[in-house]
Amino acid sequence: MQRNESTTKPIDKSVITKRMLLGAGIGLVVILIFVLPVRHPNPDWGRFWMIRPIIVVPIAGAIGGLFSYVMDYFFGSHGWRNFLVKILSAIVFVVGIWMGIVLGLDGTMWN
Repeated sequence: MQRNESTTKPIDKSVITKRMLLGAGIGLVVILIFVLPVRHPNPDWGRFWMIRPIIVVPIAGAIGGLFSYVMDYFFGSHGWRNFLVKILSAIVFVVGIWMGIVLGLDGTMWN
């Protein structure tokens, strides 16, 4: 008879999904704040100029949510380590959203 005495934590796919959806939703809201007010876009941008930022920024947000889960999974515990993990995850998320906005709007609003 074999016994499984593994001490690793199981990966919770529902938590990963929730964090990635939350990150993507935040990214979508942020980029819509920039994109929706444009009423008369520059004709040089093309007809479907909004598609790239609306896809790129939520993907960046979802990756930020995944990073948050990975950091909690490997380093999150109680006390000051948990606090540092949350701060680092928030910083990486904000930088990721910012980079997604830059990549999404490059060549259009931020030329």
